[in-house]
Amino acid sequence: QVQVVESGGGLVQAGGSLRLSCAASGNIFSIGFMGWYRRAPGKQRELVAGFTSSGSTNYADSVKGRFTISRDNAKNTVYLQMNNLKPEDTAVYYCNANVILTTPRLSVAYWGQGTQVTVSS
Repeated sequence: QVQVVESGGGLVQAGGSLRLSCAASGNIFSIGFMGWYRRAPGKQRELVAGFTSSGSTNYADSVKGRFTISRDNAKNTVYLQMNNLKPEDTAVYYCNANVILTTPRLSVAYWGQGTQVTVSS
């Protein structure tokens, strides 16, 4: 069993900052992709930022220059520092981890429960 636990989020004024954290634990051999998606009201889920299995990073065009993803491999944790937040960043943010299980040796995608980010104008 694998747990993906998110923290952070909340209400902030436009121009403010927030930091999200996501930790994966349990039956983990390794992790491929790990990152953040978001779903705004009335919109489809979109990738915000993430680390690929090779260690490179991907960012949505809308957050480049404002958001930074980082990680602590020893803790299977990723962080999303969000600066200069805008009202259009308001969404539920979900952590996704593509985990290679220790036993059985399978690849499974896990999701966190989601954390609300609200940016007021």
